[in-house]
Amino acid sequence: MITPTHTPALAEHYREPGGPWDQRSLDALLYEASVDASRRVLIVDGDHRITGSELNDRVAQFARWLSGNGVRAGDAITWKHANAAEVIVALRACWRIGAIAVPIHHGFSGPESSALIERIEPKLVVDLRKTHREVPERDEHPEALWADNDALAAALFTSGSSGTPKGVLHTHNTLAYKARTIAAVHGLTSDDVVLMPAPLAHVSGILNGVTVPGCTPFTTVLMQRWNPDHALDLIERERVTYMVGPPTFFISMMQSPAFSTERVASLRLISSGGAGVAPAFVEAASQAFGAVVKRTYGSTEAPSVATSAAGDGEASARDYDGRAVANAELHIGAQRELLVRGPEVCVGYLDAQHTQAAFDNDGWFHTGDTAELTVDGWLSITGRLSDVIIRGGENISANEIENQLMHHPEIESAVVVGYPDELMGERVCACITASGATAITIDALRQWCIQVGLAKFKIPERVLVLTELPLLASGKPNRQALKALAADSADSAD
Repeated sequence: MITPTHTPALAEHYREPGGPWDQRSLDALLYEASVDASRRVLIVDGDHRITGSELNDRVAQFARWLSGNGVRAGDAITWKHANAAEVIVALRACWRIGAIAVPIHHGFSGPESSALIERIEPKLVVDLRKTHREVPERDEHPEALWADNDALAAALFTSGSSGTPKGVLHTHNTLAYKARTIAAVHGLTSDDVVLMPAPLAHVSGILNGVTVPGCTPFTTVLMQRWNPDHALDLIERERVTYMVGPPTFFISMMQSPAFSTERVASLRLISSGGAGVAPAFVEAASQAFGAVVKRTYGSTEAPSVATSAAGDGEASARDYDGRAVANAELHIGAQRELLVRGPEVCVGYLDAQHTQAAFDNDGWFHTGDTAELTVDGWLSITGRLSDVIIRGGENISANEIENQLMHHPEIESAVVVGYPDELMGERVCACITASGATAITIDALRQWCIQVGLAKFKIPERVLVLTELPLLASGKPNRQALKALAADSADSAD
């Protein structure tokens, strides 16, 4: 059985009357919102359009099917499936009976999935492609709503950008609280429609595709896999108002021959996080989509803990990664590492040793991101501790160089990595995609970096011009793959 490996330092404070955890249960919030929207379409999945009433019926039926197959509160249930209505139903059915939902990204290979399942030791591995056909069509006696907010709700795996994916544990408290606060800070209402290409196995997909629209409620339009032309079709057809994702999603749409401002006119809000959310991207996307483009910071462990809000100045919202949302706390620790504490922060990892390494005695979660905070609380993510390039004893932030490169008129995307060097320890490689007809040479790039004032020791010494950047399943650049490419190119040159 999966058990929490960390108790938040301020848990009792969060539970106080009027506190962030003094709320209806996640299951109750979702159920009641669906009742209020019983006749409205809440999920668009291809040609399938599911109303609030239909969704509640399917959740109750699936919950009864799970119980009939021996699943009890505290049991882990896992599946591997692309984005579909069945995934939302499975998640909510787990929460209805107090089971722990453990979705596995559908892009993981067989051996990768088997290794994760071995770590989870689930009560049941569900094949959603056929299980939904086994569930009775009618259920006259829905299960009672789940009410234990302290119970574990989900174990979600990180993207694995820094090694083996970690299993992050969230409770009904952390997920319900985050759903309410994100809807408030973004000003989301029942009139909104979200396009959800992010996997419903990741925290971004669950937050913005399931819990936030489920509790508000508004419509979720699902995509099984990212395709910019299909996304443009869906935005136009479904009148999508809200999108969340890494810059790569929006850049690829802007570059599509099918793009036009008229087709995306319904979009009013874009929230983007991860590498590449530089001021230049915010300006370009704001102009192209005619929408408010927010920089948002968060992680699987601490989802969406910083963003901008209505009334914040445009310059600050463009130049920074947001300010702390509601009760979240941000602090800069040793080595300029960002520490986070709040009622949305996870209750640890599957492996207790990971929990011990990530949380200190005061309850601060050590993010592994380097950052700066202004006196009025604006956050700037400057990189990852693991992404620091040490060249001849100088610590170089990859993020700083990436932000500078994004101002180059022909560079569309940029990731900077280090590659091994016997003399200097590491050297700097820029991995880019470019729009110009003329290839960007290392000499030309170095000359441009000098002109814009980048310090000499930070200037890339190698450039890889790629047709596209390798991506993780989350849509983030695969830095490990790029480091391998940079090292291989250096060996070839030698």
